[in-house]
Amino acid sequence: MRDYQEALAYIHGRVKSHKDATMQRMQLLMTKLGHPERQINAIHVAGTNGKGSVVAFLRNMLQAAGLTVGTFTSPFLVRFNERISVNGIPISDAEIVRLVNLVAPIVAEIDAAMPNEGPTEFEVLTAMMFAYFAEGHADVVIVEVGIGGDNDSTNVVIPQLSVITTIGYDHMQFLGNTLESIAGHKAGIIKPNTPVVIGRIEDGPRAVIEQRAEQESAPLSALTIDFNVQAKPIAGWHEQFQFSDVDGQIKDVKLNMMGDFQIDNAAVAIEAFKQFMDQRRIPFDNAVIKQGLLSTQWAGRFEKLNDQPLVIIDGAHNMPAIKEIEKNIKNYFSDREIYIILAILADKQYLPMIEVLAQLNNVHLILTEFKGPIKRAAADLSATANSVASANQIEFIDNWKEAIVSVSNQMTQDDVLLITGSLYFISDVRALFMD
Repeated sequence: MRDYQEALAYIHGRVKSHKDATMQRMQLLMTKLGHPERQINAIHVAGTNGKGSVVAFLRNMLQAAGLTVGTFTSPFLVRFNERISVNGIPISDAEIVRLVNLVAPIVAEIDAAMPNEGPTEFEVLTAMMFAYFAEGHADVVIVEVGIGGDNDSTNVVIPQLSVITTIGYDHMQFLGNTLESIAGHKAGIIKPNTPVVIGRIEDGPRAVIEQRAEQESAPLSALTIDFNVQAKPIAGWHEQFQFSDVDGQIKDVKLNMMGDFQIDNAAVAIEAFKQFMDQRRIPFDNAVIKQGLLSTQWAGRFEKLNDQPLVIIDGAHNMPAIKEIEKNIKNYFSDREIYIILAILADKQYLPMIEVLAQLNNVHLILTEFKGPIKRAAADLSATANSVASANQIEFIDNWKEAIVSVSNQMTQDDVLLITGSLYFISDVRALFMD
């Protein structure tokens, strides 16, 4: 590939998925690349929601402790390069080109040996990431799972620590229709004798994870059982809590984020950080934990873009995340009028998601559409406004930019505008506001 655009076209030109869920292609890629996945110190993070926030919290605590931290995340919010980053800085266009040229000849060999069954887009990108970090660009690499866990292309890694944030309903076409089935897939990242930290998970799916951990002789630490948090009231766009585990308490931990779910995410990250540092015998104190968490911002997760009127974006794209939005509205904005502009991908549970928000008394719901990512269409919500049972009026405006203008003309300075439904959608919105 001669330049960045050619490299991106090559990556995006790969098939998105195959009918069979197999690790064969990824294992072959790793073998032909000399097993770069075995040459990094990794923390592997799975879960329905919360992965991005846990990765961000972990990265900042590890950086505060003096480590160079690589991350592999998805999707990107502003630029593709974000997916492979070092200390939060995306790798360069030139590195994307170099890595594509490194991986492409091997992909071509596999294509020839496996006609119509060659590596997917995500497998190619994952191979690029492992090849890059095997070169020594980071002391530790936090690897975020794409979908599920057991058959995800990242699952060739043998980490120092595994993390499962939450279990909820999403990607059911791949993971099954019960929380226990979904948990079984995500528990696939648990490796023999490798510690695993899990978040606030219901009894049924947690039992599945516990069983897998026992089978693999993997020590397990669970939020609400082995470590705990207690929220403390604090004014402003913050959260404050106390963390406790077998080592004692960490008091007055502050976050520059809003939402109970972020307290849970931070707790999981703290426990994962402590266990990783203890494993590596790297000394730290609680000030490092507090500093790392307080410095963490996570774009697109209940992110404030404007103060007056208050404009918030959130990438909530499944039912568990929409329920957290509902909770935030009730907890923080019950006395204010909320205008919600919502656009969702067609393969999501968009009707139940809309119904949750439509039932809130202080919500004005505006449905819209956006151009989805390559080969993933946005839901056609034009007829949905009339099919949802709601005491509130639901409006449809097909152009999301026009929807923002329309809402802006209706709002007062005391009202709140929340734009949500898809990380891909709020990526477009964020770019508009940041221009």
